[in-house]
Amino acid sequence: MSQAAKLTLAGTTLGAIGIVIFVHYGQQAERAAMHAGVIRDMEQQRLKRERQADFEMQRALEQEYRKIQTVSATDKDTPN
Repeated sequence: MSQAAKLTLAGTTLGAIGIVIFVHYGQQAERAAMHAGVIRDMEQQRLKRERQADFEMQRALEQEYRKIQTVSATDKDTPN
């Protein structure tokens, strides 16, 4: 095998290995980014459920207080 053929073979082999490694790390980075998005979405859903539960608890408390207390309109509450 000639020197030029050996260099060509070595160059293409190294190039192919480099491309495979580059694509592999690119896929890992993309997978990690997608996983982070899933984690972020799950956290947002958890916060939404907590806020909804707080809202419903506040609504129930308001109804309880309205049963106990009488609320009358004041001058500030009535429209002109």
